[in-house]
This record gives sequence, C-alpha cells and structure tokens, in this order.
Amino acid sequence: MAAEEGQVIAVHSVEEWTQIFQKGVDSKKLVVVDFTASWCGPCRFIAPVLAEIAKKTPHVIFLKVDVDELQVLAQEYKVEAMPTFLFIKEGKVVDTVVGARKEDLQVKVTTHGALAA
Repeated sequence: MAAEEGQVIAVHSVEEWTQIFQKGVDSKKLVVVDFTASWCGPCRFIAPVLAEIAKKTPHVIFLKVDVDELQVLAQEYKVEAMPTFLFIKEGKVVDTVVGARKEDLQVKVTTHGALAA
C-alpha cells in the first residue's frame, strides 16, 4: 500500500499502521491520525475538512483509523471520544484535538507540520 501525498490514508491493520507510522518516524514528517467511527456524526462532518487540509499540506502524513476495526490502536492511544486527532512527530504524540473542531485542527496541522528549516 502506497502512502499517497495529499490524501487521508485509511489504515485497516496493525501491520499497515506500523509500516506507515515507521515511514513517518524515518522521514521526520508530522503524522496526523484521525480516530473515527462509521456511526459517529461529527466524524462524518469533519472527514471532508481533513481531506481538504491533507490536500493543502502534502508534506504531512494523514491517517484514518476506525476504532471499531482497530480497537487495539484506540486502546493503545487511550482514545475515548470520536473524532480524536493525534499529532505524532518522531514516534511521539505532540498534540491532540478531541472533537470535530476544524479551526483547532487547521492551526495544529500548520503549527506542527511546519517544514523544518
């Protein structure tokens, strides 16, 4: 599975997660993870917003994880509400946004996704 620039990549297995996550660590890119659920209204609301941000920031890796499909990841990252967005740099969570708050999402992507000079 290729990580496409400027897209939100849906992760369907722990193996897939590990592979893409490692790519983020190795490249020192910001990885934004959207913990979502098919039954979650706010998640459906924010999905096109995230896709739009992803298009504008191709140097950031955007992932989408369905908490029902990959409960092990949701538990590992202590996700308790959907949507939860984690901002991960070099393997460490540097920030979080809980809820469909598009302004916060945009600001944090801009802040943490700034290209290192």
